[in-house]
Amino acid sequence: MGFFRFLSDYLANGSAVTIIVVSVLSIYFVYSVWLFVYRYRVLSQRIDIESRSLTKLYMGLSSGVSKNSMLFRYIQKVDTPVAQMMNAAINDSVRNATKGLTQLSIMASTSPFVGLFGTVVGILEAFSRLSLQKSASLSVVAPAISEALVATAIGIFVAIFAYTFHLILKRMAYELQSLMQSESEIVLAQSARE
Repeated sequence: MGFFRFLSDYLANGSAVTIIVVSVLSIYFVYSVWLFVYRYRVLSQRIDIESRSLTKLYMGLSSGVSKNSMLFRYIQKVDTPVAQMMNAAINDSVRNATKGLTQLSIMASTSPFVGLFGTVVGILEAFSRLSLQKSASLSVVAPAISEALVATAIGIFVAIFAYTFHLILKRMAYELQSLMQSESEIVLAQSARE
């Protein structure tokens, strides 16, 4: 309850720049969480499908990739799979799997600077207000600077989550690529034996 009261007071007493900075950082945060949840679900499903397909290939339970595999639609278009076609299929799948990583990277790297911009503007406004007073003691200066630093704190908070989400999704995309590469090598080895 205290945090929300502080935030509402902060926004009520803040300038237009402060409100814009906090709004941009809020949009960054909501978008990064939404993007992470969406991409995480998609990649988890893809990894699960490719993992099961690879397991069947390893165990000899299947002579080809699963019909749900991303490689299947490429393989069914040709009589004999070739390495170039499989690599193109993997690259296409990885490109699709890494959608959104650039946005997360941009948000992770720019949100501290957006917050810092809000802090600089807040400190400038605080000194401007203080210059109108006859005497400025620490009890007057400290709260003004404290309020200005909130924007930096919010920017760092958003950056932490965006960067973490980026790394998790990047690792999942790598895992998907590895699974598909293994499937491709097994399929190519099987077709070479035939």
